[in-house]
Amino acid sequence: MRKIILLLVVFFALISIRAQEMDYTLDIQLGSKTKWWVGIIQDGHKMPIKNGFKANFSDPNWWNQLQPLLLSNDGELVWSEEPFSFTFKEKSILIENGDSSLVYKKAGKNLKEAYLYASANYFPPSGKMPPDIFFLAPQYNTWIELTYNQNQEDIVNYANAIIDNGMPPGIIMIDDNWQEDYGNWNFHSERFPNPHKMIEELKHLGFKIMLWICPFVSPDSEIYRELREKNVFMLDKSGEPAIFRWWNGASAELDLTRSEGVEWFKGELNRLKNDFGIDGFKFDAGESWYYTNSKVVGANLKSTKGVSSLDHTQLFSTIGLDYPYNEYRTTWKMGGQPLVQRLADKGHSWEDLSSLIPQMLLEGIMGYPFSCPDMIGGGYFLDFVKNKNIDQELVVRSTQIHALMPMMQFSMAPWRTLDKKYFSAVLDAVQLRNKFKIIILDLARNSAVSGEPIVRSMEYVFPSNGFADINDQFMLGDEILIAPYLKKGEGKRKVIIPNGKWQSDEGNIIKGGRTIEIEVPINRLPYFTQMKN
Repeated sequence: MRKIILLLVVFFALISIRAQEMDYTLDIQLGSKTKWWVGIIQDGHKMPIKNGFKANFSDPNWWNQLQPLLLSNDGELVWSEEPFSFTFKEKSILIENGDSSLVYKKAGKNLKEAYLYASANYFPPSGKMPPDIFFLAPQYNTWIELTYNQNQEDIVNYANAIIDNGMPPGIIMIDDNWQEDYGNWNFHSERFPNPHKMIEELKHLGFKIMLWICPFVSPDSEIYRELREKNVFMLDKSGEPAIFRWWNGASAELDLTRSEGVEWFKGELNRLKNDFGIDGFKFDAGESWYYTNSKVVGANLKSTKGVSSLDHTQLFSTIGLDYPYNEYRTTWKMGGQPLVQRLADKGHSWEDLSSLIPQMLLEGIMGYPFSCPDMIGGGYFLDFVKNKNIDQELVVRSTQIHALMPMMQFSMAPWRTLDKKYFSAVLDAVQLRNKFKIIILDLARNSAVSGEPIVRSMEYVFPSNGFADINDQFMLGDEILIAPYLKKGEGKRKVIIPNGKWQSDEGNIIKGGRTIEIEVPINRLPYFTQMKN
């Protein structure tokens, strides 16, 4: 009888354990001073998270990088290999819809220790990084100047104007509509009569060259019919290629779970590199919502079983690992990898300008250190049509934020749109970056091995000092504090100086542990270097 009772106890214990394993819900109690950050980059300006915030990583409306990670300044973390939903309440975080990979852990005493634990255990740094030029020189994207009229003559003129106006060469990104059609990745014959000559001229000026690319193929085209026979598209339930609506119309999309689709796509990229000398690619349109249509099942049911829409986004991201010159705006679970990440398109507004610092700081603690804060002045092209609503001060202040970030990217030509006073301030910011570029490069090299961010929040570097809510100043490494001016009109701003002795950009020695007020004329980007003695 005792054996029977013992067996029954074990049996019910196993049932209880199994039931607990199937209940992947967490209710995490919040400390009175605990602050949290979550891996939704486009909401970085809302962090640390406030009561009432709720989200689902599976939500198809995210335009930027995602990482299934939550971090607190008390050293706590939540991680999952799969997406989950969560709600921040007054005294707790409710996490739901998780699976067996869901982890809650006290990993350290502060934000830095929690992040470094997550980095080492869930998305370890690869030891690789993008090419040095991403950190040493500006990027120039042709989108704002040319939009859908990408053409050989204007691109060469744009590149020459960069040099003629005293700006350094770097990476030039030729944006959407250089191609014959989506999927027909050949230079448009009328707008690019001699692409080999164009590329030769650009390289002679000192530029590396990247081309915009996407995983779409225009229907009713020759290449569409060819690829349809190879069965490499996402399919609808009828077995026909699914046609997706996106911002440039309607297209079929490659099913990247199928090796045939990946091989064809990489074959096109390799052809462009080999035949034209293209250095790399701006990979666009990898959002998960293009895979969430309920009718879409994937071209090969066996191969796509268990493959989520976010998995497809990740598959698109992994292609970039074969091309060191790359850029992505949307990724999922690619922390620690040598991919260039860019913030989602920003409007030409002071409100969007103020979101750059917190979103870039969030990139760093989500394992995406090799990041760029969108385009200088904003990347939403309708704000620049016919020079409407150009705020010259905004362009300057945007340049200053970019100047000491991991990367900086121009698109709108500042020499064309700014008066002499404001363009001179832009050139000052570019020269300031030149002064710090080796420091930025060294931090990037360290990040490739350690996983540490290049730009860091005050809370990350100086924990337990009440700095968690500071989103208008940041650290470059551990010793350089940058305090950009984020308002229209020249004036004063307050800067929180941590303990220690600091030297300002103007040469003044400042004793820390206090808040100071400084003048910020249009040509000044305030920064403070911590002194060792």
